[in-house]
Amino acid sequence: MPRITKEPAERRQEIIDTAMRLFYEKGYERTSITDIAREMGVAQGLCYRYFASKESIFDTALEQYADMQVAQLSRGMLDSGCSLKQMIAEMPTFLDVETDDNFYYKFCHEAGGIKTHQQLSMKICEKMMPIVAQMLERAVERGEIGPCDTRTAASFCVYGQLGILLDRTVDGEERVRRIKTFLLGMLDIAK
Repeated sequence: MPRITKEPAERRQEIIDTAMRLFYEKGYERTSITDIAREMGVAQGLCYRYFASKESIFDTALEQYADMQVAQLSRGMLDSGCSLKQMIAEMPTFLDVETDDNFYYKFCHEAGGIKTHQQLSMKICEKMMPIVAQMLERAVERGEIGPCDTRTAASFCVYGQLGILLDRTVDGEERVRRIKTFLLGMLDIAK
């Protein structure tokens, strides 16, 4: 069989995608670098050329998935001429951007994956913080909200949602309604 040469970025992504599928199918603990290489039909050393360990593959995959989620959640936020009140009313939520049609979603959200889901949630929050802080700074400049410590307010806006988002005793749309109502009230823009 002829050797298949791929661009480094393509090969690296193939390793990540294969690993995530196997993490979902077999479980993270039961998946090894050997399993990943075997599934890809390549030598184990090829995987090690791109990643030092299985943990490194997992961390990279989680980082990529968080980046994808943040891109969808923040689409148009900083480019918009909308008021802060309008942005909150129209902001996309996890209900809007997460789909269960890929192994990243399935692995991060499976019943036993609470630890992984929490890691993902924290990465997303970390990446959303500067975006939300910048939105709040603009709102202060426009006089939409009073002067405030925008970094602290952004922290509450971003990290404060986690408790509500993770509460599975409340319907998803009700969780979103509660979050939006709280943000409008907290920022004193419910008028």
